Amino acid sequence: MCSLRMALLCVVVAFALTLQGPCPSVCAPQGGPEPDEQPYDLDEFDMNGETDWENLDLNGENYDYEDLDQEIEVGTVAPPAPETPPPANVPPPEYEEEVTLPPRPIPPLAPVTLDFKGPGLFGPDTGLGMPTCLLCVCISGSVYCDDADLEQIPPLPKDTTHFYGRFNSIRHVKNTDFINLNKLKSIDLTGNQISGVDEDAFRLLPQLQNILLADNNLQALPELPPTLRYIDVRNNRLISNGLHTEGFKEMSLLEFLYLSDNKLDYIPVPLPESLRVLHLQNNNIQNLHVDTFCNSHDRNYIRRSLEDIRLDGNPVNINLYASSYICLPRMPIGSH
Repeated sequence: MCSLRMALLCVVVAFALTLQGPCPSVCAPQGGPEPDEQPYDLDEFDMNGETDWENLDLNGENYDYEDLDQEIEVGTVAPPAPETPPPANVPPPEYEEEVTLPPRPIPPLAPVTLDFKGPGLFGPDTGLGMPTCLLCVCISGSVYCDDADLEQIPPLPKDTTHFYGRFNSIRHVKNTDFINLNKLKSIDLTGNQISGVDEDAFRLLPQLQNILLADNNLQALPELPPTLRYIDVRNNRLISNGLHTEGFKEMSLLEFLYLSDNKLDYIPVPLPESLRVLHLQNNNIQNLHVDTFCNSHDRNYIRRSLEDIRLDGNPVNINLYASSYICLPRMPIGSH
């Protein structure tokens, strides 16, 4: 601020000396009034600060410099861009409009059957729209169809050795269900509703060893192959007239025979020498024959293999027939 005052003072002094110079005629324009001869008094310019140097108006305008301390806000929002109209919905070249067709009516489903359709990668095809080995489980010749809501036996692969069809709703076994299955060794149909079996359903199977038909509604058994080792027909409705006469005689390999919980009136004889287990409990057997287990013509005869005989739950007193089991290594279990 001091430098500003000194600069102004120098300007005023120089201006005053010019007006007091020796040639006023030169300084004044011709024909004009005479310059004022009264000298300028520098005392009018007080150096002690009485003159308002800060507000000295050099250009005829009075500025308030305090206004410069205020912040000037600069706008940051750009002017809005002119709106461009959206492009017309013009399809590109080679554009094909997609047309939605009405849904086609669904034809009614055909009735489900399990008829043989022919062999395939996953076994024979069935009427369920899938091969047997997708409907069931096939592992190394064994076919597992347990608890699969079957009403009849599905067509099986030709190399089937063991078939498990337990806990289904099968009612009848046909003579074509196991046809040409020459490798089949075991059939398990426990827990179905089987009430009938065709006469040749099992007889022509050359390697069949085990047959399990427990917990069904059978009243009779068909002719069985002589290759059997294990027969289980417990908990059916078998009657003595429903068994073939001497039906077990030629089964030279039979070891286990389970006939309990049926309606048999007598023990089916003759029994093969190979038999080890005979269960007949909970039937209607009322007496025993002397040659049921032994040989009355050979007093030295001993049936060594038959070790487990169950006759409990029958109306027969085994104490009355001691001669019937004198050849056995162990007494039968039964009522006394």
